Amino acid sequence: MKNFLKAASLAVCSGGLAMAASISTVHADEWPSDDVRLVVPYAPGGTTDVLSRRVADLLQEELDANVVVENRPGAGSTVATGRLARGGRDVDHTILMASPGHTIGAAIYPDLAYDPVEDFVFLQNLIDIPNVMVVPADSPYDSVEAFVEAAREENMTFSHSGVGSSIHMSGELFKTLTETNMTAVPFAGSGAALPALLGGDVDVSFENMPTVLSHIKSGDLKALAVTSAERSEHLPDVPTLREVGDYNLDQFVTTAWFGLIAHESFPQEAQDAMQEALEAVMQREEFLDFANQLGAEPGQVAGEEFKQFIAAEVERWQGVAEEAGIRQ
Repeated sequence: MKNFLKAASLAVCSGGLAMAASISTVHADEWPSDDVRLVVPYAPGGTTDVLSRRVADLLQEELDANVVVENRPGAGSTVATGRLARGGRDVDHTILMASPGHTIGAAIYPDLAYDPVEDFVFLQNLIDIPNVMVVPADSPYDSVEAFVEAAREENMTFSHSGVGSSIHMSGELFKTLTETNMTAVPFAGSGAALPALLGGDVDVSFENMPTVLSHIKSGDLKALAVTSAERSEHLPDVPTLREVGDYNLDQFVTTAWFGLIAHESFPQEAQDAMQEALEAVMQREEFLDFANQLGAEPGQVAGEEFKQFIAAEVERWQGVAEEAGIRQ
């Protein structure tokens, strides 16, 4: 009887230990266990910031945890990205909203202290926004072909929102592919660049869709082409540059993409939780309506496919930066 009680007692203890271990394992796999930081590598108010705050609100509900947005601007996103690459104690609860600045910055600044591909995990491409090739309403050019022919004979100017922006690099890519005479005219953001374009002080721009869509619809600007792979449902009568085909433009496809990345040591359980939450966020009507207001399309790549896209973009923009002579 004594031996039986001893055995039963051991069995209960073993069962209790096993249950405790099981509970401990479950808790260890539950992520997040703290607030999640969403770093925005730009100042408040721009597209990256507005998108980040909308996504943070929706992620908060899906993760059942606080998602705190933190702006950390500087050097075309490389300040915040470099800080994330260095890691730190809260790296397993930190994500960053990346955009073309992630790949263009690496192309312009080849001596960065981090690798834009290998030092990060790429969670989800959230949205893609086309740029639009636009000219003033009174421009004599009504097509890409007419503009290119004129730009091969005389010098044209194109405005952009800052060195290394997707607007700037789209203009440089167009110039390289079409072998045209074009001079970049920099401004401190699209807010400053737009009046110059509307007033005819510059000949053309490759602006983000949200900045110029209302002006195209009002007739203040003429849209010659969009830079995405397919026509935009917001401008269905405007061709893509690659539709033009001639002048090497069949190679021209670029968008302002936005997506979430994390440090390369981001735990697997965190990656899984984020993927599940982001999949739910991107199906929500609030997200789809917001993307539609921006003239954006929901992103299509995640994980390894997103990483491969980033690697290809870095390589492409390096070539454009070298050709334009803007590597730092």
